[in-house]
Formats: sequence, structure tokens, C-alpha cells
Amino acid sequence: MDKVTPKDVFSANCERAAPLLKQLRTDGIGHMIGGKIEPSVSGDSFETRSPIDGAVLATVARGGADDIDRAAKAAASAFKAWRDMPAAMRKKLLHRVADAIEDRADDIAVLECVDTGQAHRFMAKAAIRAAENFRFFADRCAEARDGLNTPSEEHWNISTRVPIGPVGVITPWNTPFMLSTWKIAPALAAGCTVVHKPAEWSPVTADLLAKLVKQAGLPDGVLNTVHGIGEEAGKALTEHPAIKAIGFVGESSTGSAIMAQGAPTLKRVHFELGGKNPVIVFDDADLDRALDAVVFMIYSLNGERCTSSSRLLIQQGIADKFIEKLTARVKTLNVGHPLDPATEIGPLIHERHLAKVCSYFDVARKDGAVIAVGGKAHDGPGGGHYVQPTLVTGAQANMRVAQEEVFGPILTVIPFRDEAEAIEIANGVQYGLTGYVWTGDMGRALRVADALEAGMIWLNSENVRHLPTPFGGMKSSGIGRDGGDYSFDFYMETKHVSLARGTHKIQKLGI
Repeated sequence: MDKVTPKDVFSANCERAAPLLKQLRTDGIGHMIGGKIEPSVSGDSFETRSPIDGAVLATVARGGADDIDRAAKAAASAFKAWRDMPAAMRKKLLHRVADAIEDRADDIAVLECVDTGQAHRFMAKAAIRAAENFRFFADRCAEARDGLNTPSEEHWNISTRVPIGPVGVITPWNTPFMLSTWKIAPALAAGCTVVHKPAEWSPVTADLLAKLVKQAGLPDGVLNTVHGIGEEAGKALTEHPAIKAIGFVGESSTGSAIMAQGAPTLKRVHFELGGKNPVIVFDDADLDRALDAVVFMIYSLNGERCTSSSRLLIQQGIADKFIEKLTARVKTLNVGHPLDPATEIGPLIHERHLAKVCSYFDVARKDGAVIAVGGKAHDGPGGGHYVQPTLVTGAQANMRVAQEEVFGPILTVIPFRDEAEAIEIANGVQYGLTGYVWTGDMGRALRVADALEAGMIWLNSENVRHLPTPFGGMKSSGIGRDGGDYSFDFYMETKHVSLARGTHKIQKLGI
């Protein structure tokens, strides 16, 4: 048998994508409201373009307040039946969704690459992870309502949980399919109905997800998808009185706006927001493994993820040698077409985002840092939104490039003297999502983990997700936690029921 080469895989990916993209251009993308594909009430639409070459992928319905209102009413109408459906049946239906996702995993991967610019080596696994999200929460449908028994002297006190009602889910553009399922799956498993507003820069796989959910047999109105601009459709969703909670992944400033918009209707909110995450490498670490993790956690996924370790804090005694090896690795990173399996970094999502990322090259230089590698846009295949993987050295902790979330393949290196200074630098930003610590001294690892102002810490590891664990941040990085039972705490109301033994004394008034 002939050996399959990367060129063969690239060709196969392009061949798979071609008919899918042709259908997208022909059909366009509409809203899914009450189980039906609908245009916008206004008739408005917008074009979504590929970051690879700027080609139009589809004409997308541009939703507004009227479309959100239709979707919210559909979700409200479907809520009681979905809430009261036996948990075993909800479980069966959500497993069908996972099956449908797995059946289309290759299609989802190539569509995600063309729509977002993410490299196929990462997106090939995105659909599988999305299916795992549905299976994980499907298997927990029966226990979603579980509570506690806390007896007192005269009463048995029990708690239970009930779904909060129709909820809004607003998802980002960086790994849109997987992150959409990360929010939608637990909401559906809890018994909520959903109105989903995907990011306008990456609507393609959200449209497919809505169709797969319907194909799997979920009742009409359980999942509704409205496309559109955040300031229009998103704002209408956060303000709608029928929507009881908003789960949002995106920028910190947008989270603040959503909180303000939801305040008049007392919306419950869950935010996973920005990050400027440190990876701290001490001189007693396994430096080879640390180097692998440092490179992976900033340059994979184009650096466009909230948990990327965009600040390298390196102990002074090993800084020069570590930076030398790091520089060599960054220089060899492969920037290319996202459907090419050899590609490690693809084009950035949008021309506006490319401009933002590139603006930090001059910011770093003006602040006195050194661009050791990269620092320019890249002439990639198709002429799209490519940028060179960039390494910034000679930085200080107060520089903008060390303080602000760039959300691209840019790593800023900051030396430190000792444990205390490492903690001070790590905590000296507005964000607090993740932290990564590399050391051979587990006592120190635990001390640093305890001191870091971050919601998630990995010791001697890159970001490896375990679905039952809590996912979320502190400070400007978010509110609340996803994962396992933590998701049910958000999508459900806890109810206390007290059962009297009939023996306690009741005070008598008016005798």
C-alpha cells in the first residue's frame, strides 16, 4: 500500500471542502427558529468571508430584535415539555446529537478551517471533543436535579434543582463548534431550552450544529440559532425578558456590556472572558518538556484562545539558554493553508483582528522590547490574514505587550529572580484565567498555585481539560464555572424543601 503523504491529505481535505462550500454559497445561512430555517424579519443579511483568501463563503441572515423575539418565544413555548421530558429520553436524544456530530466530524473540521483559519491538525479533533461534550452531559441528565439531605432536629431538609428556563448562549469565533457545544450541551441536559447567537465572524458550523440537533430528533424550539451582529442580535438577546440567563464566551469589555444589558431583567450571567496567562518556568524544571508546553500553548490555535500562555516568566539563571532554544523553535513554525496537515499556524480570523495583532509589534518596539522573531504580516497561500509567529524579548512586566490581551501568536518573555517576584509579575495584570507552573519542587509548585490569582492552574503540564472539573477565571477573566456539576449550578435553580416530622412546637398568636 502506498504511503499517504501530507500532500495527499491536503488534497483530500480540499476535495471534501469543495462541495460543502458550494452548497453554502448556494443555500446561504438562515436562522433556526422553532425548528424552521428562517430569513430575518427585516430581510437584512451579511456576507461571511474566509480568512484564507477573502472569498465569500455564504450570505448570512442578519438577525435583529424581531428575530430574537421569535426565537425567545419559540424557546419559551418548548421549555415546559423539554423540562418535563423523562431524563432518560433527554439522555437518548443528546446521545443522538453526539452520533450526528461524529458522523459529520470530517465535514465539521474542514468547514471550521475554512471559516476560521484554524489549522486542520487541531480542528480534526474539534468535532470529536464536541461530541464528547454532548455525551458527557447526556450521561448526567438523570443526576442534574440531585441535591442534598441536610436533616435538622425537627425537619428533614432536602434540596433539588430545576432548570432555570430559556437561556441565551453567545459564543466566540476562535473554536466556535466545540465552544458552542460546551455551553449548549449542559443547558439542554439540565432541561433548559436555548437561543444561540454565534459570533458573526464564524457562522458556518453553528448553522450545521442547529441542523444536526434537528436531525437528531430534538423537539422544535429546544435549540434556536439567530445569526447577526453582537450590538444588534446579541444585545436584543441579553435584554429579552423571556431569557433567564446568558452564558457568554468572549472579550471582557463585551462581558461588561452584557451584564449591564441584562441588569433590568435580573439576568443570571456566566462569563468566560479574556486572559493574559503566565507560564512560569523555574530553573529546576524539566526544561525540554517545559519548552514543548510553552511553544504549544501560545502558537497552537493561532494564539487565538483565552487560555493561551502569552507571557513566559523565566528564571534569570536559565533565561538566556531557554530563550535561545525557544527562538529556534519559533523560527521553524510552519505558517500555511489551514487544510494542509503540515500547517501549524493558519490565517487569523478577520482583517480587523490581523490589524489589531500587528499593531502590537510597534507597541512592543516603542515600549523598548525586542522583536526577536517575527513581527510582520505573512504572505501566506491565498493572500489572507496571515501573521508571522512572534517572540518578544527584553520585556518588562508593565509594558502593554505584557499587560494586554493580544489574542494572536505572540509570546512575551519576562525574566524573574525568585518565587516571590514570579508571583508578583504573574498576578500583576487585570486578568486571572489560567496559570502554568514548571518546577521540580512540588512544594514550590503548590505554594505558587495557591498564590496565583487565576481560576485554573496546571503544574508541569499544558492545558489538558478534564470535563468534570471547573473551568473559569477570576478578576476580568470571568464569572462562574463550567464543567461537570458546576454547569448545572448555572443552568438550574436550587430549591429547598423542608419536611416537618410533626413534632416541633408552632407559636400560637391571636389566642
